[in-house]
Amino acid sequence: VGHKDVVTSVQFSPHGNLLASASRDRTVRLWIPDKRGKFSEFKAHTAPVRSVDFSADGQFLATASEDKSIKVWSMYRQRFLYSLYRHTHWVRCAKFSPDGRLIVSCSEDKTIKIWDTTNKQCVNNFSDSVGFANFVDFNPSGTCIASAGSDQTVKVWDVRVNKLLQHYQVHSGGVNCISFHPSGNYLITASSDGTLKILDLLEGRLIYTLQGHTGPVFTVSFSKGGELFASGGADTQVLLWRTNFDELHCKGLTKRNLKRLHFDSPPHLLDIYPRTPHPHEEKLRL
Repeated sequence: VGHKDVVTSVQFSPHGNLLASASRDRTVRLWIPDKRGKFSEFKAHTAPVRSVDFSADGQFLATASEDKSIKVWSMYRQRFLYSLYRHTHWVRCAKFSPDGRLIVSCSEDKTIKIWDTTNKQCVNNFSDSVGFANFVDFNPSGTCIASAGSDQTVKVWDVRVNKLLQHYQVHSGGVNCISFHPSGNYLITASSDGTLKILDLLEGRLIYTLQGHTGPVFTVSFSKGGELFASGGADTQVLLWRTNFDELHCKGLTKRNLKRLHFDSPPHLLDIYPRTPHPHEEKLRL
């Protein structure tokens, strides 16, 4: 207890020793989970704060606000570092890339922006004429971002070549949240149409529609190992689900191991391993 208004976002630090929370009261608070009520407060923004996100090493925190800015904080010194201003409307979400070198943000100005944390510049801009993204995140390898659209779409972009890779129109309501499976091969979506959907990114298709909630589903997240995921909705329920991707993956492995998401992704083991004997091997046989 401590915030004076709606709490909009919470996240554990990677080491689990801190919990960050954002609120409509314009503050961000850092809590020590094992000490009840112990926290430090950042008077972070001049408007409600919509999201908090720790960098993978736990050293930095990014906050996104309705004051149109993203702010980055040092966790070691527990102080403000810098602001990122280029959005012209409320910023709904900001996330670090896995290596911490980039931040992706989405705003009601209908743009998704990629920021370089070294020079504090906006280095990429994806815009949408129809709706805005409610939520964005990087895939586990940091090569792509996925967006959850208010226009009922899910889009996957390659940040290396600034290209839209996949565009899914599988929901009949706004998409509120997405979560990548740790393998990077699957994406789960939560929508106001009351469903969760699982997309197979290697095959580029919808594989499951999950109906457990009554009413809009607002949030979804895979566990760290990917064997479980949790979802929360307007029906006041948190549902915990078990995945069966490992079984799926084993069956489809031989079929899929040459199908890859990107034309310029890192070489696959099967690409590197020689398919034909090397000249020196032939000489040995002679």
